[in-house]
Amino acid sequence: MGDWRQRLSEEDRARLKKAAMPIWTRPMLATLTDERFSSKEWIYERKLDGERCLVFRDDKGATLYSRNRKPLDATYPELVDALERATGNDYVADGEIVAFSGGLTSFSRLQKRIGITDAAEARRSDVRVWVYLFDLLYYDGSDIEDLPLRTRKRILRREMTFHDALRFTPHRNETGEAFFEEACDKGWEGLIAKRADSPYRHSRSRDWLKFKCVNRQEFVIGGYTDPQGSRKGFGALLLGYYENGKLRYAGRVGTGFDEDTLERLHGSLESRARKRPAFADPPADGDGKVHWVSPALVAEVGFTEWTDDGYLRHPRFFGLRDDKAPRDVHREEATG
Repeated sequence: MGDWRQRLSEEDRARLKKAAMPIWTRPMLATLTDERFSSKEWIYERKLDGERCLVFRDDKGATLYSRNRKPLDATYPELVDALERATGNDYVADGEIVAFSGGLTSFSRLQKRIGITDAAEARRSDVRVWVYLFDLLYYDGSDIEDLPLRTRKRILRREMTFHDALRFTPHRNETGEAFFEEACDKGWEGLIAKRADSPYRHSRSRDWLKFKCVNRQEFVIGGYTDPQGSRKGFGALLLGYYENGKLRYAGRVGTGFDEDTLERLHGSLESRARKRPAFADPPADGDGKVHWVSPALVAEVGFTEWTDDGYLRHPRFFGLRDDKAPRDVHREEATG
């Protein structure tokens, strides 16, 4: 029995399951909440603004996947190198890939790497990336998902060598409310609160909760308007989300784009043109002013709040997401 197993309590050793390493597993997802609380039974991690990933490392090397099983090795080859050097044992880990702008993680900056699918080109990119690991699901021949979260993180911290682009995700104990205020003051997206004794669940769970400093979620692009003045590409994107199988209109976003994004995204939108709107409730002023597109692209958008009539207030575009299917985009409702 390996040393890492000997360091476990008798109760935790009984939870271990000898198993072959899985070839895929669904990630655990957090639930949005309006609650802010402090508790000894919970830990609190920084909510990173990047791309979720799962790592599978066996004797052939490490492989990176997005949350919807898209291979990421060619996009982040330097991260694969670091993950292979982390330990000589097989493992499955959960984490987040990030790029920084100043001291803040920036999904907008990461966008310049997400579209690269050639490893050599990715290595030449001036966008430096890191991967922060925050959970361990399988290690050294054992399924450890039923161990308490604190124990899984302890194994992760002790057994992995964190260096270069590979980082461990630290957490705070107990002081959730004070840490949340600190996070918002620093300009972070928010926190993830996690029940410290929880097992890893392959679904959305209230054992992980999102404390958001700003409202932000994915929306489906269903159309765009013409640019005004000297602006190129397009004016604004028309956004929506699925509800009971229908695409519902949520408003339009016209800020957050640089010139390169306006030009590149306009080309993608033109190639998806359609005559009639995909929205079940298209905006009334759409005829003659909007170019409708097939609902195939997903955008990450920040906003201050939802209006009483169900539209976004002060939305801002952060980037495209290719790790979530349009049909899986729903309005996020905070729970109490």
